[in-house]
Amino acid sequence: MSDTHEIQIRVRYQETDGQRRVHHANFLTYFEMGRTEMLRAHGTTYRAFEEEGLFMVVSEATCTYRAPAEYDDLLTLRTRVEKIGAAHIKHAYEVVRGTTIIVTGTTTVVCVDREGRVRRLPDWML
Repeated sequence: MSDTHEIQIRVRYQETDGQRRVHHANFLTYFEMGRTEMLRAHGTTYRAFEEEGLFMVVSEATCTYRAPAEYDDLLTLRTRVEKIGAAHIKHAYEVVRGTTIIVTGTTTVVCVDREGRVRRLPDWML
């Protein structure tokens, strides 16, 4: 996989709080969008991954809020693979508006089977 993948996100009204700013929980959803689209950009989908009987569950998430994002802002989400282990992947994220860093964060996802047992990542992911 390449080092960094970018997507554009237009903030929808439903993602904002009473002050028209992005509600903090939505950044975790944005991070998921980044992981999913990074996988798609590399020629597969999360759906195909699930069809193999494997799932990626979030075991850890961090988020540091640096500046507000508001309704109708066009944001760029940069997703980077920071570390790949036998059964986990750590991603790092940066959400920016122009040159302003809005949020940084990380997630660690672990590969499990249908019963929730930890499994090795498929060879094609390594």
